[in-house]
Amino acid sequence: FKIIRSEMKDLSPVSGDIFLFFGKNRQSVKILRWDGDGFLLYYKRLEGGSFELPTFNPNTGNYEISYQVLSFILNGVH
Repeated sequence: FKIIRSEMKDLSPVSGDIFLFFGKNRQSVKILRWDGDGFLLYYKRLEGGSFELPTFNPNTGNYEISYQVLSFILNGVH
């Protein structure tokens, strides 16, 4: 929550946006989402391979992914 507030000043953790935090070696990801009355935290760790990092959008100043890529992450596709 603090990282979102300090690093992504234009975004709110309770906006409905999904926030991804990748581990150093990109074998794990934490996904934070507000569902209306509390936060959901998903954790996914790959046994092999690594996740592809989201692309930087210079128009928004944020890293963004499509719904399809998010679906791949949740299903362990790397």
